[in-house]
Amino acid sequence: MAFNDINIDALKRKIDEVKRFLSISLSISNAHTVDFYTRAVWSTFMRVSPEEVLCAVSSTQDRMEAIEGESSVKVLAPDEFMNCKKAHEVQAMSEAVASLAKCCRVKQVIDVGSGKGYLCSFLSMRFNLQVFGIDSSSTNTHGAQERNRKLKKFSKAYQKPNTAPRKQPLDSEEESKQHSSNFENTDGYKNSVTKEKGRFEAQAEISALSKQVTNDLSASDNAPECQLDPNDSDSGSSFLSLLSLDVIEDISPRVHPSHLSLQEREKRKRENLERKAREGRENNSDDRLFSPLTSYVTAETELKTLITELQDAVLVGLHTCGDLAPSTLRMFRAKQELRAVCSVGCCYHLLSEEFDQDRQRCVDAVCGFPMSQYLKAQACFCGRNARMSACLALERVSAGGGLPMESLFYRAVLHVILRDHYDCFKSEKRVGNVYSKASSFVDYVRRALRKLDLDDTKLSDGDIQSYHEHYSPRMNEMVAFNMLKVILAPCIEGLILLDRLCYLKEQDNVSHSALVQLFDPLQSPRCYAVIGIKESTV
Repeated sequence: MAFNDINIDALKRKIDEVKRFLSISLSISNAHTVDFYTRAVWSTFMRVSPEEVLCAVSSTQDRMEAIEGESSVKVLAPDEFMNCKKAHEVQAMSEAVASLAKCCRVKQVIDVGSGKGYLCSFLSMRFNLQVFGIDSSSTNTHGAQERNRKLKKFSKAYQKPNTAPRKQPLDSEEESKQHSSNFENTDGYKNSVTKEKGRFEAQAEISALSKQVTNDLSASDNAPECQLDPNDSDSGSSFLSLLSLDVIEDISPRVHPSHLSLQEREKRKRENLERKAREGRENNSDDRLFSPLTSYVTAETELKTLITELQDAVLVGLHTCGDLAPSTLRMFRAKQELRAVCSVGCCYHLLSEEFDQDRQRCVDAVCGFPMSQYLKAQACFCGRNARMSACLALERVSAGGGLPMESLFYRAVLHVILRDHYDCFKSEKRVGNVYSKASSFVDYVRRALRKLDLDDTKLSDGDIQSYHEHYSPRMNEMVAFNMLKVILAPCIEGLILLDRLCYLKEQDNVSHSALVQLFDPLQSPRCYAVIGIKESTV
């Protein structure tokens, strides 16, 4: 998928094509695995045998593996995956953001949903940008502040792109951590982005960015594997070696101010005031890495109340969760001081949908999908299960990553037992983590029943095992059906991303917009960025 400076009429035609296909296949993605046997999902949706589907999928997998090559599969090694993933994302996105800042002649970057500050620190040290990281989690903000303190002594070295950072004296604990991190990150990847010059009829700076970001970055998925040289400051690996596994954070849920008590809101304000006072005492514009802020932001948030020194800036979001990605784009449209945006979303299952009858209430009556007037006029919706399916990673499965089929199979058969013996289909309690603790199917069912506060003594071990034996021959149905959901995942993700791109193209104040692939999908499945640039005011 690459939509680089496509005009809005052509974009709408592409959206229509995706919608026509999904009108037939979306019901497959919306089918829940839990209901697979209780609702006879296979016979309801399919008119061919599971063997036919698996044969077709296997042929597709073979072709994709031949294209990807053996080197791509190596990134799935569990002992290095997380570090490689974060290094790959930070380097690739920082290149795009730095190009946007240069094009728009700005020195400030606002990172929404900044977490613990990977991207913020990298942008500040490597590209000499003033970065403000905003996150709704005070835990993440405090973590970013601590990392800011530890990395400050390296900042000046990284602001000189051809100068390796001088080794600073560390205490024994810090030295041990750095040595361990250096070892873990030597197999990372450096984003390989070609630079070519082109010219639109628009301004020279914007046309250069359009070539570099929209065309060249979209081709980065064809770049060969390359090793990061830990002694090469230009590769950025020395910085990345300082980021150990303990700072890789889980996505924290956003907490809307309306859900906070008065005391909690006052606490947030007080923390931000204290932070600004502390920065005034300890930092100056030459050695400050970045400024972490704790705040829930929407398109209506007045940024100047959070950032008193706000100037024209680039707005970024790296794997912003659920509705935060569309909120980032709405903020970009609404704030004149935001000159460009680079947004990579994730967690589509947490998006709110305006036209889904089963949807939860949208915050401030603003929903995450659809964004564009084009799809709003068609009352377009996907459904939560389909959006959950959009998070599946086709490239990883094609490269041998596989799906947790046994755990899905256990859960579906458990649902049959609940129907037959406990007169219940659904429960407010989740049992997903029971599988990892269970030694067998019988143990799994008993643990699940107890977690659901149900009497497991109603069934003997033999009764439970008989369900496993009855449905095991039909497990291939579930495997085939879930492979179909994996194959459909890019279509659903594509519709969501094309809607966001269409939204930008509908705005009069956005001069250029594109959907580009920033990351290798094997390392980072949510690999597409929505990029926009506003009309120049110069």
